[in-house]
Amino acid sequence: MNRKSVIILILFGFCLGLMLVGCPKKTVVKEEPSAAARREEAARIEAERAKEAREREAREREAREREAREREAREREARERERAKEELEKSLIAKKTPGIEGTVYESTLLKTIHFDFDKFDIRPGDAEILKENAAVLKKYPNLKIQIEGHCDERGTEAYNLALGERRATSTKNYLISLGISPDRITTISYGEERPLDPGHNEEAWAKNRRAQFVIIAK
Repeated sequence: MNRKSVIILILFGFCLGLMLVGCPKKTVVKEEPSAAARREEAARIEAERAKEAREREAREREAREREAREREAREREARERERAKEELEKSLIAKKTPGIEGTVYESTLLKTIHFDFDKFDIRPGDAEILKENAAVLKKYPNLKIQIEGHCDERGTEAYNLALGERRATSTKNYLISLGISPDRITTISYGEERPLDPGHNEEAWAKNRRAQFVIIAK
């Protein structure tokens, strides 16, 4: 083999070796973050944690305040109910009424209304009184009442009993229109038999033409 052939073989072998080995891989050097970048990232994480802590603390504080307000409201309602109960008890006047079993009560909180002669419609001034009575009944939802219809002495006994019933019924219907349940109201007529004033003049008659309230359950 001559020299030229040897050189060719050497070159061929060298190229073949390069092909088999391949090109050297490029080494990627991962660049480490700088100290400033690390400090910035740490500060960001700390700020987020501080924000979350503040928000959590604010939620907990709001929950405590809401609970305190609700507790105070419950205590205030309990005190108001107790005061209302005491106010009602002080206003009650026990009485025995024929035709009603057990003790019934008159209350200064429930005001009597009056009627014009031979009428049973509710007058404007008496409508205002009934609104006050309705407010009392709403304040004390356990109260049940009976409305007594009364007349003056003029007219026959039968006529006055019927007129007294119409007066009691119109009073009941007005209270119902104000939101009072009809289940809490009964009516009765006494006609002319229970005058408030025994006199025989217009002043006495005006007092006797009335619808009066008694409490039959409290």
